[in-house]
Amino acid sequence: MIGVDMVEIERIKKLIEKNERFIERNFSEKERILFREKANPLQSISANFAGKEAVSKVFGTGIRGFNLNDISIERDDLGKPIVVLYNGALEQARRQRIQRVELSLSHTSEHAIAFAIAIFETT
Repeated sequence: MIGVDMVEIERIKKLIEKNERFIERNFSEKERILFREKANPLQSISANFAGKEAVSKVFGTGIRGFNLNDISIERDDLGKPIVVLYNGALEQARRQRIQRVELSLSHTSEHAIAFAIAIFETT
């Protein structure tokens, strides 16, 4: 299964300005720490948001049975995005026998895009 999502960075900026709890409600503590460390956090916030949407599309369900906060897009030591699932998203992955989700993120000054692919357990 694959999932892809693209967002306009300006739209994410407006969501943050409109709802001061947007980041807290949709992103894990590790993600929020990552954003604080970035010179241009809005691009990282937007890329992670697109990543969460792409992961939800991998499940084929959209955001049903879990919250966006149940998907954490973290980084390894080299900056590669790592998908960590919690609660309802983790349960959804287990039901579908998804072992892990690989993710690629990219952005320009105007758009952020994410591409996700599910890696299934082998029997």
